[in-house]
Amino acid sequence: MADNDPPEGETAGPGARRAAAVLLGLGSDLAVNIFRLLNPEEVRLVALGARELRKAPSSTVPEALRSFIEASGRVGSENSMGDDMLREMAERALGSDAVRRAFDGVQAPAAPDEVLGPIAEADPESLAMVLVREQPQTIALVLSALAPDRAAGALEKLPPEMHANILRRMASIESVAPEVLKEVGHALAVELRVVIAGGMRRIDGRSAALEMLRRSPSAQQGEVVAEIEKDDPALANDLRLKLFTFEDLRNVTDRDLQTVLKEVDGARLTLALKGASPALRDKFLRCMSQRAAQLLSDDIAAMGAVRLTQVEEAHAEIAKLALELSGQGRITIVRAADKMV
Repeated sequence: MADNDPPEGETAGPGARRAAAVLLGLGSDLAVNIFRLLNPEEVRLVALGARELRKAPSSTVPEALRSFIEASGRVGSENSMGDDMLREMAERALGSDAVRRAFDGVQAPAAPDEVLGPIAEADPESLAMVLVREQPQTIALVLSALAPDRAAGALEKLPPEMHANILRRMASIESVAPEVLKEVGHALAVELRVVIAGGMRRIDGRSAALEMLRRSPSAQQGEVVAEIEKDDPALANDLRLKLFTFEDLRNVTDRDLQTVLKEVDGARLTLALKGASPALRDKFLRCMSQRAAQLLSDDIAAMGAVRLTQVEEAHAEIAKLALELSGQGRITIVRAADKMV
């Protein structure tokens, strides 16, 4: 007995023999597709029937096919049952979505490039440059219709302050008419062509402005930021905080750094120094007593992995504290462009 043969002594029955004979008569291509629809127990019964066919007369297969054709002709009297059987078999082979489209006339959802046009194929940076000028609801509609990886790439290029509003609106979208998306895609495609044809590229103007201000003396920085504050207080505050960073504390005197240490929270300092440069960490430790420095070093070493955002928040808090102390005249902040005598 071959390894794959059913156990000896087990019989198939006439139905299994007829099924095996019909599969043989239909040919290998059709038989393969039918086997895909059978469960393991049904395959086992067909295998039993096939084993018994080895001893059956040569007329068995033609007779089984003839009987199968006659039985198929009688199915017409039970049309609804036949439809249900075919639907069930098709679902097992193709899946429920494909069956719904075929049997119920449900259309497959249109591909993004069919409704959005060129916008669906735009690179994330170009797409973000076009979308940044749109309302959050429009951006949400477009990103919802794109493939997830392409949508995520475009969202990453948009300003971070827009992300929450866009994602909130995306989460509330349940359906949208293809005609609406086509209209939006057509309008955005016109802007996209302008972006591409004009050779436009993204420029981080705020970072460039910060770099220019950093090269200016402290007095001039203060004058410029104060002038900006008249029209845009939020921008002025952001510039002021970024002009002096936690790492800039390397440039203050040891005496001034000791003043900062008296005001800063110990836990926040430990977190900040966890992500500080070795030079700045050493400077802080030198400004402390030997015992305090050892305790702080032990706390930093014992601290496990922390989120980068937490470290950055601690850096910003201490830098802001230093700026407040400078404004009170208690410490002197020295910037790279300041001339000292």
